[in-house]
Amino acid sequence: MPTLRIALAQFDFPVGAVARNAERIAALIAEARDLHRADLVLFPELALSGYPPEDLLLRPSFLAECEDALRRIAWDVQGIVAVVGWPQATGTVVYNAASVLRDGRVASTYRKRELPNYAVFDERRYFEVDPDGGACVFDVAGVPVGVVICEDVWFAEPLADTARAGAELVLVPNASPFERDKHAQRDALLAARVAETGVAVAYLNLVGGQDALVFDGASVLADGDGHVHAAARAFEDHWLIADYDAVTRKFSPIAWPCDRDESRDSLAWRAIVRGTRDYCVKNGFDKVWIGLSGGIDSALVLAIAVDALGAGNVTGVRLPSRYTSDLSNDLADEQARALGVPMLTVPIEAPFKGFMEALAPAFAGHAVDATEENLQSRSRGAILMALSNKFGGLVLTTGNKSEYAVGYATIYGDMCGGYAPIKDLYKSEVFALARWRNTVGGTPMIPPAVIERAPSAELRENQTDQDSLPPYDMLDAILLRYVDEEQSRDEIVRAGFDAAIVDHVLRLVRINEWKRHQAAPGPKVSRRAFGRERRYPITSGWR
Repeated sequence: MPTLRIALAQFDFPVGAVARNAERIAALIAEARDLHRADLVLFPELALSGYPPEDLLLRPSFLAECEDALRRIAWDVQGIVAVVGWPQATGTVVYNAASVLRDGRVASTYRKRELPNYAVFDERRYFEVDPDGGACVFDVAGVPVGVVICEDVWFAEPLADTARAGAELVLVPNASPFERDKHAQRDALLAARVAETGVAVAYLNLVGGQDALVFDGASVLADGDGHVHAAARAFEDHWLIADYDAVTRKFSPIAWPCDRDESRDSLAWRAIVRGTRDYCVKNGFDKVWIGLSGGIDSALVLAIAVDALGAGNVTGVRLPSRYTSDLSNDLADEQARALGVPMLTVPIEAPFKGFMEALAPAFAGHAVDATEENLQSRSRGAILMALSNKFGGLVLTTGNKSEYAVGYATIYGDMCGGYAPIKDLYKSEVFALARWRNTVGGTPMIPPAVIERAPSAELRENQTDQDSLPPYDMLDAILLRYVDEEQSRDEIVRAGFDAAIVDHVLRLVRINEWKRHQAAPGPKVSRRAFGRERRYPITSGWR
């Protein structure tokens, strides 16, 4: 029995870039054949269109371009077998498909059977299941090879049907977004599927950022005896090359860079950095602006931006008010200098006074309240957006998941901006990630004094976040149960939390849905990220 050399293209294929993706796929097929001497090359799910193409799939011209591109790719495939994911339209029906290309033609096509319609996925909105579709098995140098797509492998039947059709090796192209703790679950699943069928599995995942989603790659091989190999390095583009022994049904990795650190913080950091970089680059932004307060959130976002884009493409902006402490100004300056980031200082006193003077007749007789605090934040937002408009570049917002959850953020103020890198990190996770990043690479990126000081919006004298909110450890524990784990109010109280505090927090979550609907996108790292994964109505009578 022969040995097959398999090349897995763990690369980024941007959404909608059909012509560029097709050109790259064709070049990679030739490279897999000529440089890596591969017999078989696999591309991710919907590589030709990018994933998820969303309502582009409702445009007949887009689908026609995908079909034309696939046939152009197939025309040049000689001396190797390629499996390419693409959206296949037949009349008014669209399938999530993977086609086998060989000898200058499309030899066969597999259509995805299990269409996910939960969390971030909306595949049943766009795709249908082929009622006549079955297993897809094809021969490569005497080895029967099958293919199933992504969600199919999470169900027993598709892989079992493919094995019954004769496949000994099964390819699984994926577009599976990153979330914490997902790798262990996936590896256990693959081991179980292999144990059920006896087939070997080559699992290839897409890599790269797409709006709020970040695909981590981390592709993996599973031998026919159930052994799951170490995953490929996450969040990086790589050729992954392995030899497959058809007698033992085992893989021998040839070029397979593995992760040195798969800790939760390491993976979350790389997800956020990759998501931020790809959002900027793919949308034509080569630089970013960040309002630096001297606090932990803006400090972490600055460090992320420097890792993502380089210090020369990041500008920090200090926006001091009458309430900004000398320590805040000093810490912002210290971090900017340590990272080599240029710093601009624009005091907000003049625009804030202008607002107050303009509003003085309307506000006469009314006590000072949160309105005046929000005007300071909105003065900062207007300045940051003006700098972005005048000089180009994207404003990165600095709000975290705790703040977005309870509305402790000013709409059109500190929520101004185009991307929110730490939107899916609770405040306690922000602190943890800052401490972790300071252990990497020698020199701390975030001044220790920033991590140690009490959080404050500094919008009035002697203000701290805990004046308005429970301690973050308590707040985040309640939010984790309510938002991520979808526990009820009574379940949270039974877990030992004070009922009055729980009621207060849950009320804040409910009444601030409207803010979250207007928030900038940010990279998903949790199971229940605000945005496309957690979608609640703004107007709702449910309590």
